[in-house]
Amino acid sequence: MTTRDPSFRCAAASVLRDEPIAGTASTVRAFLLVENTGPWGVDALRDARLPDGLGRSLSTVAAAAGVRPLLIRRPDRRTHQDGIRVFAAHAHPSRPWLESTVLADPHSLLELDLEALGAGRSTGLATYDGSLFCVCTHGRHDACCAERGRPVASALAQAHPKETWEVSHIGGDRFAGNLLVLPHGFYYGRLDPVSALTAAGAHASGELELDHFRGRSGHRMPVQFAEVALRRELGETRDGAVRLVDGSTVAGVTEAVFDVAGAIWVVRVRTVLGPELQLTCKATGDNPIPRHEVLGIFRR
Repeated sequence: MTTRDPSFRCAAASVLRDEPIAGTASTVRAFLLVENTGPWGVDALRDARLPDGLGRSLSTVAAAAGVRPLLIRRPDRRTHQDGIRVFAAHAHPSRPWLESTVLADPHSLLELDLEALGAGRSTGLATYDGSLFCVCTHGRHDACCAERGRPVASALAQAHPKETWEVSHIGGDRFAGNLLVLPHGFYYGRLDPVSALTAAGAHASGELELDHFRGRSGHRMPVQFAEVALRRELGETRDGAVRLVDGSTVAGVTEAVFDVAGAIWVVRVRTVLGPELQLTCKATGDNPIPRHEVLGIFRR
């Protein structure tokens, strides 16, 4: 067995090897967020102090429905007076939506219509207007998430107290501090307090902050990368200005077709696997990193 250095930090290693962050967002459309002040173990739902094996049961039901369950908490650990806050989010690339409720009994989580959520249909909860800024601070899962995420969560909570939550593992620990913006499914990485406030301000104006934008979770990773590449090519940061209309992948090459203000643009991206590396602080083995490169951008 390989001996690991306990002082190793995956986020610092990712920066040192100049790893691009575009095209690295987890591919997820359906999210269920459940308020829980913690502590969170390595597996948040399994190890959280939920009653009667509820975490395991919820994980099983959510997985069957194609829903990503996450735990959330306010940075100051305050709780809702009437129970636990729950959000259901569907990160459709052009029609995202968010619903919410407060449950007095956590067992009611198993009564939620997660099958509908996974299919992109309403769960029947109340529509929730606005966005959520979810910062990964899941230190038991990866040290970088706590060390780099907590200052980001604190800064956002001061500027956007209603929108800001800490969240359990969302993927891509080596890009900490990580921010998930819902219901849009925007992933931002390598944030510090200043750049996090910039990203939040851009979002409030209907813009994307491309320097820290990992991708839109409603798209596959090569398509995420293609969108960022096209936006940089055109200098286009408005959220709704670039819309995917078609996409296909053959032999590791993805062709993504976008509509930009009525003009059709095609981006061709090759994805290959790079060398095997230690990708997280606690990893016991090495894994390859997908690498994306633009083969061409042209207007059809």
